[in-house]
Amino acid sequence: MQYDNKKSQTTTMLEQILKKIRSFGIPRIIIILFLLSLWISAAFLSIPFPALLSDTFVRLGMNTVLTLSMLPSILVGTSLFFGLPLGIICGLLGGVMSIELNLKGLTAFFAAIGFSIPLAILVGYGYGLLLNRVKGSEMTVGTYVGFAFVSLMSFGWVTLPFKNPEMAWAIGKGIRVTVSLEGRFSNVLNKLWAFELYGIKIPTGALVFLGVMCLIMGLFLRTRTGLAMQECGMNPKFAKASGIDVDRMRILGTIISTILGAIGILTYAQGFGFLQLYEAPMYMGFIAAAAILIGGATLKTAKISHVIIGTFLFQGILVVALPVANTVATLGSLAEISRIIVSNGIILYALAQKGGNE
Repeated sequence: MQYDNKKSQTTTMLEQILKKIRSFGIPRIIIILFLLSLWISAAFLSIPFPALLSDTFVRLGMNTVLTLSMLPSILVGTSLFFGLPLGIICGLLGGVMSIELNLKGLTAFFAAIGFSIPLAILVGYGYGLLLNRVKGSEMTVGTYVGFAFVSLMSFGWVTLPFKNPEMAWAIGKGIRVTVSLEGRFSNVLNKLWAFELYGIKIPTGALVFLGVMCLIMGLFLRTRTGLAMQECGMNPKFAKASGIDVDRMRILGTIISTILGAIGILTYAQGFGFLQLYEAPMYMGFIAAAAILIGGATLKTAKISHVIIGTFLFQGILVVALPVANTVATLGSLAEISRIIVSNGIILYALAQKGGNE
């Protein structure tokens, strides 16, 4: 009798453990174990850990706002925001406008954001109208529209009348493929209030900016409009029966995602040190989507914690995997192949798993 009770208790305990593992997400556990294995490999290969962690924090500050742009789109029911290149192009336009006006430092950075937001609202509104026409196929249509918009803007970058010599081609019209932000707003957030702790460099300004963006989003989601927007994603029929204009909320969520995409690329660019135009924004939506899925989000539910955790894991793996690959594979071509396998492999794995909870 006592043996049966102990066996029953053990079975119940195992069931609870398995339930917790499933709720946490098996794909996320696999990614965490992979990251830990890379850290152990880096230690054996004598790769400085503080430098790796410093790089991870920098990438976290650079990339998280782009990942955050996926959140409103998922919550409102339009699934992953594969139209992210639209928001990115609005941000890039704001950046080149800031340089054209010869602005520098934080003034240039926030002016670029100010220029990009009205553009993102207009583009997001038009994109939201389109998504309302193609309900059920948002991911596919979003990918096509994003690719098409990037290709269309390749003609735009050639014909836009910007004349600042830092951006313009020496001969003819248009803007260069890569525009340096040196002397403009390169690392303005990373260097702001930065400090070093046990050899780990903390980009305080970038992390504070990230925290503010997440706080604003969190507060918005608690408002009446934010709750209505989430209700549309969870149960559109019930939301409609409750008097909520579902199509309007879908457009609002798309606009917010587009704005965050515009702000996100400027946050990324200040850490990267360059604005990359033409075809560079093409695949950035997949990176952001993979990050939030790794963090535990699904195609229907997402939280701000999923954004932060997913970006940390995704960028942490990239930061550690590349030096490990370069150390193990001394030939340049093998190291580059390893980089492509790691980065694209994470994206493919995340998209295939759909966050582990679907």
